[in-house]
Amino acid sequence: MATSDPLAQDFVEFAVQSGVLRFGEFKTKAGRLSPYFFNAGLFDDGAKLGRLAQFYAQRILASGIAFDMLFGPAYKGIPLAAAVAIELARLGRNVPYAYNRKEAKDHGEGGTLVGAPVRGRVLIVDDVMSAGTAARESIALIQAAGATPQAVAIALDRQEKATEGGQDVAWSAVQFVRDKVGLQVCAIAQLADLLLYLGEHAGDELGRHHSKVLAYRDRYGAG
Repeated sequence: MATSDPLAQDFVEFAVQSGVLRFGEFKTKAGRLSPYFFNAGLFDDGAKLGRLAQFYAQRILASGIAFDMLFGPAYKGIPLAAAVAIELARLGRNVPYAYNRKEAKDHGEGGTLVGAPVRGRVLIVDDVMSAGTAARESIALIQAAGATPQAVAIALDRQEKATEGGQDVAWSAVQFVRDKVGLQVCAIAQLADLLLYLGEHAGDELGRHHSKVLAYRDRYGAG
């Protein structure tokens, strides 16, 4: 039984009210029909992005993860890393940040990395982790720059089985990155937090989605 995490519950409510967390029927990259969809690209104005950065910064600082800089994977990770860097500085923890381009630039400063020099212990900031592919690409870029990939911060951990070669595997992308790659992962909220939130709305419109999300977790949830 999941216990209530006030920060996670506030975040889930914020995501629902912002239209970022939606319910219905959505096809995932793995070809599954999910009863919910989280689209961080819809944190699309200054107020929502600023509030999102507050959630990230609070979770990162509370996690105790040691890091020297932030890294935002292209593309969604770029505004996230920038916004989180601003919020961390506001809270008294000023750190540099960098991000990558999808394609190398052959003029000006060149290369694929932009921003502060990538060095020390690097915290990757992204929205969700579906297959762990973006995290692995970021890890390779960070290591190639001579720095140490330290951890990944994400908004939502779906806590569901990853796929490899079109087949379900026993672990989630987060578990893979944590246990097999060796990076710490901190998420603002998890699927368990979403289920708790929906369960507390049993008497209204939101509550009717609880059984579908629960059934999805029972089928695809990672141990």
